[in-house]
Amino acid sequence: MSAPDPHPGPEHGEATGLRAVDWREVGMRVLTWTVIAIVAVLVALGLAAFVPRWWAHRVGTLVDGTFSLGVWWGAAIGFVFTALPLAAAWQAVRPHRSGRARALLATVALLLALPNLLTLSVVLGANNAAHAGRRIMDVDAPAFRGATGWGAVAGAVVVVVVLLLWASYRRRGRELRELKHRDG
Repeated sequence: MSAPDPHPGPEHGEATGLRAVDWREVGMRVLTWTVIAIVAVLVALGLAAFVPRWWAHRVGTLVDGTFSLGVWWGAAIGFVFTALPLAAAWQAVRPHRSGRARALLATVALLLALPNLLTLSVVLGANNAAHAGRRIMDVDAPAFRGATGWGAVAGAVVVVVVLLLWASYRRRGRELRELKHRDG
């Protein structure tokens, strides 16, 4: 009786699609993803301590303590940076898009939403930087936060209305083609 072959050839393991697990490779992947996760958490914590205060200063410089400019810039930023990301996201979920196009459009939507997300980090943040950002906006950007909220609601409503009108227009076009084809 012969000893089993320690290195099975194609007639053994490879024919069934099985292969030996390389535990060194698995360990390296686990280590790599663990390091990436730790770095991501540290970067997020660092940004959470910096970004709300920084954004409040940028907005404060833009508004310059004027109530009317706070309303104007807040409404404009809320509207534009809600409507555009929603439109990009709608394009990303439409059928017949490649995975790469969907990922690109989703990234564009996220980037376009950043001003509203930054304002949200000031409004909803629970850390010291968010608290400082709220105080900065109270003094240097009055009415900006509320106007941004109203602008975001208006931007979302406009996008929904446009999408409903678009769907109605396309449905009517299909119905007209069907009628024309039947009468044809």
